[in-house]
Amino acid sequence: MPVYSDVGIVLRTHKLGEADRIVTLITQDSGKVRAVAKGVRKTSSRFGSRLEPMSHVQVQLYRGRELDIVNQVELIEISSQTRAHLEATTDGLAMCEMVDQLAHDRSPTPHLYRMLVGALRQLNTKFQPLILPALQFRLLAEEGVGPCVDRCVVCGCVEGLVAYDVSASGAQCQAHRRGVSATPAALSVIQDILGGRIAVQLRRDDISAPVMHEVVMLARQAMEHHLERRIRSSSLFESPQLG
Repeated sequence: MPVYSDVGIVLRTHKLGEADRIVTLITQDSGKVRAVAKGVRKTSSRFGSRLEPMSHVQVQLYRGRELDIVNQVELIEISSQTRAHLEATTDGLAMCEMVDQLAHDRSPTPHLYRMLVGALRQLNTKFQPLILPALQFRLLAEEGVGPCVDRCVVCGCVEGLVAYDVSASGAQCQAHRRGVSATPAALSVIQDILGGRIAVQLRRDDISAPVMHEVVMLARQAMEHHLERRIRSSSLFESPQLG
């Protein structure tokens, strides 16, 4: 079997047999890879703890027909700060889940790898609830379905935007309102994210809780609409508002 090396983020794992795991990674050069990590559930395993979701690793694999086989693993980064924070862990797992759904097996998607690495690093440096929705909107834009929030998606007017419709992928004015309510403040934050000004928003400390909740909710609904499924990780730590 040919051997190859790559760097990647562990997206998820599940048990196989008595001691093995199937590990799913998004890699820099090889796209999404599914591989068997043999014996990693044994206490004597050399690298079982390195193959946990959100871990950034250098891997050497044997290429198989359907599943590859993990040969060596070295840690590049581990999200230790994220894992110590329940909300951050939930957001990080949701990021991995989304990328898992968007990526295709063995199809190189370096932008997904880079975007996930960047978001997880931000999350591990300092938890901010805006990091996850920012990634969601940016991923949607990369998929070609980024929302339009600076004008009504029906008539094009730029004044009096009061709603957001996920099926129409954008904001709506009062006359054409069909979606959920959206405030100018939340639409402005989303516009900055889509316009590449996420750093400006992350530095802010004056985004109110209702506006933050609104952005989080709209981003999640938009991503779930695109994926046509619920992001399961998002339900692990939901406030009553988000239920």
